[in-house]
Amino acid sequence: MFEYAVSPYLRYLNRRWMRFDPADNVTLPAANQDRRYLLYVHIPFCEVLCPFCVFHRVKLTQPKADAYFDALRAEIRTYKEIGFEFSDVYVGGGTPTVLPDQLVETLQLIRTSFNIDKISVETNPNHLEPSTCRSLRDAGVNRLSVGVQSFDDRLLKEMGRYEKYGSADEIIQRLESVYGTVDTLNVDMIFNQPHQSMDSLQRDIDVLRQHDIADQVSFYPIMPGATESKAMRKTMGKVTLRNERAMYRRIIAGLAPEYRPSTAWCFSRSRELVDEYIVDHDEYVGVGSGAFSYVNGCFFSSSFSISRYVQSIDSGRTGIVLGRRLSDKEQLRYRFLVGLFGLRLDWGAIGHDHPSPWPGSLWKERLFFLLLGSIQKDGDNYRLTKRGMYHWVVMMREFLTGADNFRNEMRAHIGAERELKKSYARDLVSTRSHRSSTGELF
Repeated sequence: MFEYAVSPYLRYLNRRWMRFDPADNVTLPAANQDRRYLLYVHIPFCEVLCPFCVFHRVKLTQPKADAYFDALRAEIRTYKEIGFEFSDVYVGGGTPTVLPDQLVETLQLIRTSFNIDKISVETNPNHLEPSTCRSLRDAGVNRLSVGVQSFDDRLLKEMGRYEKYGSADEIIQRLESVYGTVDTLNVDMIFNQPHQSMDSLQRDIDVLRQHDIADQVSFYPIMPGATESKAMRKTMGKVTLRNERAMYRRIIAGLAPEYRPSTAWCFSRSRELVDEYIVDHDEYVGVGSGAFSYVNGCFFSSSFSISRYVQSIDSGRTGIVLGRRLSDKEQLRYRFLVGLFGLRLDWGAIGHDHPSPWPGSLWKERLFFLLLGSIQKDGDNYRLTKRGMYHWVVMMREFLTGADNFRNEMRAHIGAERELKKSYARDLVSTRSHRSSTGELF
């Protein structure tokens, strides 16, 4: 089967993609004055650390969080000073709404600094207070994405979410209480959990169809990194691929016709904001500890040490500590992957951005997926077929798992990162005004 045959090769490619260099060996490209980028804002604080979560997160402590938000706003100002412009904002975590007043202040800064069209914010069910949601809406939030994961109380208990976030019935009530407050209310769900049955999945689908609680649903396959897999076995069980394809097919069939695919794993009642910002934005800048950026063919990673991140910002830098320039073929493969994840890829537009190697590029990959029935040609475009949608779920799962394993490595080597920073600590004496005038970040 596809998932068993392709996954090992994708893991090999991901290990190559995630080999970053120290930031003093790479340079953040200058902002393209004709481009408006997406701004990704990472808030790493959580009240509960779920065993399956692979994103950069730490337990909330108020003094550390307050210092972090101050640094975060300073980093946002730095990007404004050096010429970046942003159109859309995605705030992820962690739990971005863990300190709503700090979040609102940060969003207000972003809106006064840039001409923002859309803002999407992640949250958890216990933060779905009507007053909080109205404050976020007034701060410019168009879309709230709520981490529900399941409406099965037994699974919620295994994930450690039942006690903190409430039972399925309580979560439904909270969603109903805020539905309509913002333009798009998205519900995040996880499928292929170790003890999840097909009946349990069907009940999740039925809840989403029978209640007015979501404009959009994102059904993610569970994708723990190596560290999370060990922790999950103690409470949730071992993850296998045995039921993944069948569950995905059930999701597509069960959500139709009310919900239509916006990406391979996001389904919308109307096409407003999609869940994966990398689909609609070729380039993005990440601010905050543990954030990633992709600018002009380069990936960058910010520090995973919150204290080191704050020190870097206080010294007039951004939070970036590692970077890697992709080869021309790697850039094309990345565009091919994320573009078709959004169901449709404009191959002619890729040729405009990559004129030199483009005309005959990736012919093996395109031929393979055409013969496999995953994609079909439509003029200058390629489209995912129904079969291809699951194939892209598998590939995106492996791509994100590779990023997740990199996050674990960064968290495990925070001490080594401090040693790395010492090697160029003398550079930190320059002031932010000097750096902004020269466009230098490192």
